[in-house]
Amino acid sequence: MYDGLKGFRDFYPGEQSARREVTDAIEGAASRYGFREIATPALERTEMYVDKSGEEIVEELYAFEDKGGRGVSLTPELTPTVARMVVAKGQELSKPIKWMSTRPFWRYEQVQQGRFREFYQTNIDVFGSSAPEADAEVLAVAADALTDLGLTGDDFEFRVSHRDILGGLVRALAADPDAVDTAAAIRAVDKRAKIDDGEYLGLLSDAGLDRATAREFDDLITGVETVDDLEAIADAGGDDVEDAVENLRNVLAAADDFDAGEFCEVSLTTARGLDYYTGVVFECFDSTGEVSRSVFGGGRYDDLIESFGGQPTPAVGVAPGHATLKLLCQRAGVWPDEELTTDYYVLSVGDTRSEAAAVARELRGLGDDVVVESDVSDRSFGAQLGYADSINAETVVVVGERDLENGEYTVKDMASGDETTVPVEEFPPEDGLPTYEDYE
Repeated sequence: MYDGLKGFRDFYPGEQSARREVTDAIEGAASRYGFREIATPALERTEMYVDKSGEEIVEELYAFEDKGGRGVSLTPELTPTVARMVVAKGQELSKPIKWMSTRPFWRYEQVQQGRFREFYQTNIDVFGSSAPEADAEVLAVAADALTDLGLTGDDFEFRVSHRDILGGLVRALAADPDAVDTAAAIRAVDKRAKIDDGEYLGLLSDAGLDRATAREFDDLITGVETVDDLEAIADAGGDDVEDAVENLRNVLAAADDFDAGEFCEVSLTTARGLDYYTGVVFECFDSTGEVSRSVFGGGRYDDLIESFGGQPTPAVGVAPGHATLKLLCQRAGVWPDEELTTDYYVLSVGDTRSEAAAVARELRGLGDDVVVESDVSDRSFGAQLGYADSINAETVVVVGERDLENGEYTVKDMASGDETTVPVEEFPPEDGLPTYEDYE
């Protein structure tokens, strides 16, 4: 008997059907906005991640040398892959490029609640537009996906920020702006909620702010709760901060027009730790706080395509992680039912295989989503009925030798146990899916 690997999960039919329903909701929302599905490989060259994040990233990867001597890794995220794809065919693709993809990724990291070594995400990205409407559309797709799942504004919130506000404010407050490590300061903000105050201020000091200035910076960003509060930030920063504030305002205004504004709140303590983010960023949180960590996030990465050798191409995206989204849906009571469902079980009694198979085919032809099972194990009447119950069959159609002699089938409602007979020529009816109620 072999045990599964730590951080890798099996999904049995009930849970997988619930996961498929969630995936369909996310992809369905994206499809309505014109995002087109792509498929990407499980392996990429390790150097692609090293060039982007440094040699230390290899410790987090499933990296190895293949039989051709190439250094390869199981993909830990999608963004570098889609950047490579855009660079490869950038001149052939109509702008904006709007892509989506649902697939697994792999990172060798500590396993904890909502975090696994193999994990699933749906990536939704726009390439080729720097307009606030692109950011707003990404927010709207995420909001529509969540509300399609049954969540409401009481269940989740998007905390929206702007990295250029944070970076510009740090430089504006510093005694020596050239001595400030802006990226390190933003990473410190990203860790703010996870570490104690002293450690946080220490990270800001390491980034080039003295303790008093670090405290002033923190007081400014934590004092912003509404769009109107951004005025004080614009006043405290330089022209770069003022421009970033205006961009953030424009994105939030566009989000209102896209009917996603009700889910957004300004939160300058939201930073997104990855250095490739460049402008507006956001994270989705459980409004009640019961799911303590970010459910998912997204934002702008306008420089990434150019860093991969392409033409300057603005980009913005979001990537709902399915494990953390499940935690939110379960907390809110909207995670899909994991019980199996079956519309019909065609039960054959005696030498009626051909007739039962014909009934099953006819029922399957009533719709793409109609689920019909029949006996493939040569079981007894009782065993077949027990199996039908185990798969939650709604209706059982009995095709028996005696029934056929009388020119009829028996239709049984599994919930009530009631059954009746129906003439063969009247089954199924011309309209709709036949149930016991049609013939009682």
